[in-house]
Amino acid sequence: MNIELSEQEVLRRQSLKALRELGINPYPAARYEVTASAKEIAENFDPEKGNYQEVAIAGRIMSRRIMGSASFFELQDATGRIQVYIRRDDICPEGDPTLYNTVFKKLLDIGDFIGVEGFAFHTNTGELSVHCRKFTVLSKSVRPLPVVKQKDGQTFDALTDPEVRYRQRYLDLVVNPHVKDTFLKRAKIMQTMRDFFNERGYLEVETPILQPIPGGAAARPFITHHNALDIDFYMRIATELYLKRLIVGGFDGVYEFGKNFRNEGMDRTHNPEFTCMEIYVAYKDYIWMQEFTEQMLERVATAVNGTTDVVIEGKTISFKAPFKRVTMTDAIREKTGYDITGQTEEQLREACKRLNVEIDDTMGKGKLIDAIFGQYCEGDLIQPTFVTDYPIEMSPLCKRHRDNEDLTERFELFVNGKELCNAYSELNDPIDQLERFEEQMRLSEKGDDEAMVIDMDFVRALEYGMPSCSGMGIGIDRLTMFMTGETSIQDVLFFPTMRPEKKVVADDEEVYTAAGIPAEWVATIQKMGYITLESFKNTAATGGMKLFNDLCGFNKKNKLGLATAEIKAWIESNKEA
Repeated sequence: MNIELSEQEVLRRQSLKALRELGINPYPAARYEVTASAKEIAENFDPEKGNYQEVAIAGRIMSRRIMGSASFFELQDATGRIQVYIRRDDICPEGDPTLYNTVFKKLLDIGDFIGVEGFAFHTNTGELSVHCRKFTVLSKSVRPLPVVKQKDGQTFDALTDPEVRYRQRYLDLVVNPHVKDTFLKRAKIMQTMRDFFNERGYLEVETPILQPIPGGAAARPFITHHNALDIDFYMRIATELYLKRLIVGGFDGVYEFGKNFRNEGMDRTHNPEFTCMEIYVAYKDYIWMQEFTEQMLERVATAVNGTTDVVIEGKTISFKAPFKRVTMTDAIREKTGYDITGQTEEQLREACKRLNVEIDDTMGKGKLIDAIFGQYCEGDLIQPTFVTDYPIEMSPLCKRHRDNEDLTERFELFVNGKELCNAYSELNDPIDQLERFEEQMRLSEKGDDEAMVIDMDFVRALEYGMPSCSGMGIGIDRLTMFMTGETSIQDVLFFPTMRPEKKVVADDEEVYTAAGIPAEWVATIQKMGYITLESFKNTAATGGMKLFNDLCGFNKKNKLGLATAEIKAWIESNKEA
């Protein structure tokens, strides 16, 4: 397999070879004992106490300032960055300058992992640093990092291309330190929820991802095949039915942070693989669950951000309990003037036409009502709001309302115009449940490919008896978006689903010359990594003089003798105003 290497990649491989020739293993197997982190030293170093005088730190070299026999570099570990001062006489005490003059100055690069042993001190300018007495090469980087500069807490030339950031999240995490904060908050969200549940005696469980029937939600599943059994399985679309089986089995409360998979669209708020937390508690109802949910979210917001107020898309959202409550019927009546109570499917279709709501022939009463609500109500529910008492056609797994048999004891929590939670007083009447499943099958026959499939084993479980129970599901990805202020689901997933990566094909020389670039410069431009005219033009537009200086440096270093006047003029003519 032939791999076209850039100049930097060639040079780094040459350095790799040179390290080995000097007897230095660039990828040692032995453990490296780290005794302190950058953050720990920054928070606790006290010159008067004389602490951190024997430390070992490890991380990536992120910047360097070479100054003769002494130099500075920045080391980045999992907690942050710290400056390191290195002096030739300290690391080469026996008079052989190779370790400093050759290894450190010439063979190490930005992105390399090294271990540093030394002591903490403040420089004459007051900069906290570690004075290096010894360093160990831990891993040689053979592909250069994007150059991102930081000064006085500000970032320059940041990596912002979402295609690169999402596809190469490892790179994003290295050069954009703030990205890590989002995922630390995500972990804090989940840990706070676990603590909240565990304190109340509820049990975290795991249920199957490969399922013979795609149950628990109205969604289009992914289908896979089990070779040994020679049968199709479905990737889980919800954890609900298996968790309720455990309530039948005698547990008072169970919950699961589960990966679900839905073979549907992708956008800024939906990923085909997502994390959902579902919890089911025996002997409770949806009224209790509303209070439970708002208490949980208030605690999460406080734990993650230190306050119940969160800014989402420029709007201040308060997660301070209690939240507003409104029935679905009242919400639709308030926004449209139309009362959905007791309406037939045909009447609802006529109402949708009058209200200019887009529908199709496969939609039953539940989806027609949902379409009206989605178009007229959802977007205005900015502060956390429980929308309650859904029509029975919308909720095939939910218990009928105690006061109105046409409704169900269900709520959804909306925040910033989007659904965050869904919860029920769970249906535990096996006969009613079977009838609801059969109605879903009739919708399927009409062409609704998201209608639920009959799960006879679940019906059998209910026939043995399930106590009254309330369940709630909440999307962890969307909750993380709210708690971190991110507007795209891709920013809260380490590795979001992406389209296949396009292989970039290098442009022919004629493409460059047709755009006015001197022919003798084309090979150099492509050698520097700009293998398409578009990539070169984009760089010229945003960083003209830096690009020109890089070209001149390459020209001089490799003694190419290329004339620079024409290429300079071309870059200036393509620079953004």
